[in-house]
This record gives sequence, structure tokens and C-alpha cells, in this order.
Amino acid sequence: MNTSSGSENPEPAPPLAAPPAPPPAPPPEAQPGPKVVETHISTLFFVDDLVLKRRKPVTTGFLDFASVEARRLDCEREVELNRRLAPDVYLGVASFDLPGAFTEPLVVMRRLPVDRRLSALLAQPDAGEHVREVARIVASFHTRADRGERIDAAATIDAVQALWSAGFEQLSALPGELVERAELDRAARLAHDYLAGRRPLFDQRLASGRAVDGHGDLLAEDIFCLEDGPRILDCLEFDEHLRFGDALLDLAFLAMDLERLGAVDLVPVLLDSYREFSSDAWPDSLMHHFIAYRAHVRMKVAWIRYTQGDPTAADQVRALHQLCVDHLERGRVRMVIVGGSPGTGKTTVAKQLADGLAISVISSDDVRDELMPRAELATRTESARHDDLHAGRYAPERTGAVYAELLRRAAVLLEHGESVVLDASWLDAGRRAEAREMAALHHVPLCELRCDCPIEVAAERVGRRLLAGSDASEATPAVARLLAADPDPWPEATVLHTAEASTSAEVT
Repeated sequence: MNTSSGSENPEPAPPLAAPPAPPPAPPPEAQPGPKVVETHISTLFFVDDLVLKRRKPVTTGFLDFASVEARRLDCEREVELNRRLAPDVYLGVASFDLPGAFTEPLVVMRRLPVDRRLSALLAQPDAGEHVREVARIVASFHTRADRGERIDAAATIDAVQALWSAGFEQLSALPGELVERAELDRAARLAHDYLAGRRPLFDQRLASGRAVDGHGDLLAEDIFCLEDGPRILDCLEFDEHLRFGDALLDLAFLAMDLERLGAVDLVPVLLDSYREFSSDAWPDSLMHHFIAYRAHVRMKVAWIRYTQGDPTAADQVRALHQLCVDHLERGRVRMVIVGGSPGTGKTTVAKQLADGLAISVISSDDVRDELMPRAELATRTESARHDDLHAGRYAPERTGAVYAELLRRAAVLLEHGESVVLDASWLDAGRRAEAREMAALHHVPLCELRCDCPIEVAAERVGRRLLAGSDASEATPAVARLLAADPDPWPEATVLHTAEASTSAEVT
């Protein structure tokens, strides 16, 4: 068996503060002798303190290892790339003579203790510390990772859509007893709708330098938490386009895997720690979308194993598909409009919803004050407000400007992956039609809520707020009665009866 360094001109490992010490070999009792482990594309031989990895001569929708030369090049590339995160583990490529007059390439690695896999430590009290340290290593790796035009091209919204499309095409032959066709179509629609309305978000990520040559296959079983720090193994080497992309998409693989393994409580630890170490920021919807895609990828791997004769993979296919759909649903960007005449509690409901869902709320009263400060207009008496309901700051052209700005600001949030609640009267059917058009343009579901209570209750509330000076609205009891007297029909809305002091609503 002959050993080479991995390639004729390997790139040097990333500079370190000090030369890394080799990881300790497993104790003799942890080495029962030669052992063989099969994956869908490789066979691993565990011999004493070494691991020898052989590529299977397989061809799939995403790789071709049919020839010895293709397998040799891939082994060399694996060593080169994995030395970025585990320089003391990947020793080189060996040549092994096999019957039939050809030489088979093998990746030679140091053997690491299996009880130090992150996947084996998730139930330990210090699991969070390990996850936080892994997040630090990954953030540092992403900071120094290669960048460039080819890498950026893999992180565009069109490239991500192409990944989804290719994945669903590969799953077109998936038998219905595993996942029904209608369920796959549902996942495809959700993925498409998210991407269709979020181009500015992806453009912003690219402009911020978030596209990297990453790991591509971050899984808890391939991360070893040693005393001197984590070693992250087995990056995706056979197709660089699947390794290139948004750094957050890279991280999402591990987030998905932690959830798959039942360590749901450690996912926020991973994400919050990475956010801290990388100084990155993202809308929750984007992380949900990326986690969904990673579950989709892992589902394809499980299906390959199922077709290779592993019956246990069937349940994994179903579970991973459900994980994918769950995150696509959670990542849906939504718009809610909360309306009603003055005093019906729409502002209270809008704020409750925004707080409960942790999303933004935009109020027409606040927008009006920004566009037309009260100090710039003559102060009107209560009787003048009653007589001139559609004058001054509430003249039709000014009201139109307020609603236009309200929707413009909402559009910015939606296209950047943020859901939003819009607090305004929405008493005019034309304004509501504009909101529906914008929601459709950004491929988001629109929830319409109308607050309602007896006119006298609304008038009494408005009067109290005027006396207290606590309301951004200029409405008076007389205005409340006028606006509630003859509203446009609003059959699309869910009516919330708000006569009680506290009102809650479920947004779907």
C-alpha cells in the first residue's frame, strides 16, 4: 500500500496559532479490530488507529464514481478540503492493489474515539458547550473561506431554486408508499413561494459577502469534540456547486441534524452562538427555509439507502420529508391587516399579534405623523374634526399617501423575509384590494382581521383616550360613530368581537 499527500500540489492547511498535536488514539479496548461501515457512496475500514475509506463505484444523480480515476481524484480532493477543518486527521491517499490488475485509491485518516462524536454527546449536560464551540469553529471557518464570483453564483436565489427543482425531479420516482405525490407537490409549492418573493433578501446576502466555499455536509456524527477542540470531518467534495452557497445554508445542515436527532433545544444554542461569532443576522424565515432544504437533501440520501436495500431508511424518508415541510410552513412570510373603526381595539390587537408572533407592526397613525407632522398643520377643534372628517391630514390625497407608504414599508419587510402586521382602519374596499395585490405579488398569504364592538363602547374608549392624551389617532367619539355607521362590506375578514378588554386571535 503506497501513500501520497493527497494531490501533487496540495493547498496548505489554514495557518494556525501553533502546530496542532495529533489527537489521541482510541484506547485498545475501543479498538476491537477491523470493522467495516457502509454508507451510500463509501466503505470505511477501521484498522487499529486508522480509518481507510474506499469510494464505491456508483453513479447517482449527483456523482459519478464509475472509473478508478474518478475515485482517485475524489479521494485527493477529500483530503485537500477536509484539512481545512481537521488538518491532523486526514493523512493522505493510499493505493491498494486489488485482483484484476488495477489499484484502488483509499483515503487514510486517523481514527477518532467514537464516544466523542457530537451525536453521542447530545444528551450530556455539557452538550450546549460543545455545540457553542462547534459554532465558533464554523463561524471562523466561514470567515476565512474562499469567496468569489463562481461561489456567489451558487448562492443566488435562482441557484437555490435550481437546487430545489433538481431535488424534486430526482424524487419524481419516489414510490407513493413512502411519500405521496401530493405531499411532494406541496413542499415544492411552499419552497417556490418563498423564493419567488424574496430576491432582495438573497441579493443583500450576496452583497454582504455571505456566499462561501463551505463544508456542505455538516452532520453531528462527523464532528468529534476532543479535549483540544472539535474536529469536523467529511465535507462534501464530489461537487463544489453543492458546497458553495450561503454560509447560513451550510450551518443549516447541522441545525437540521440536531433537530433530527431530537436535540431541538440545542438548535437555538447553535444559531445564537454562530450569530454572535460571525456577526451575521438573518430573518427567521430564511433559516427555516434553509433547514427545510437540508432535510430535503438528507431525505434523498435516505431514499438512496432504501433503494440499496436498507428497509429502515423508509421511516427516515418519511420523517425527513415531514421535517422539511414543517420548516417550510414555519418559514412562510405572512402579512396581516387589522382594521376597524376607531375605538374597536384594532391597535391593541395588532400589537398583541406582533408581540406574540415576534414580527413587525406598522401603524397608519405613526406613518401619518411621519409624513405630515401635526405641528405643520393647524390644530382643529373637535367640532371641526366632526365637520371635516375628510379634510386636513385626513383629506383623500393625504390618506392615499399614508396607505401607499404603509404598503411600501410592508413590501420592504416582506421581500426581506420578514412578516408584518398592518394597523389601519382598512374601511375602504379599494385599500384592501391593494393590500391583496401586494400580498400576491410577494407570494405571501394575507390574513384579514376586522375588529368590531358596539358603537357606544367604541365612542366611550375614544373619549377616554382623548382625555388621557394617550392615542396617536386624532379620532373623536363623533368620528368613531360616523366611521362605524356605514362601512364597506368586508366579507373576506375574520371578525373579532372586541367588546371585552382582552382579545386574542390566531393567524394562519
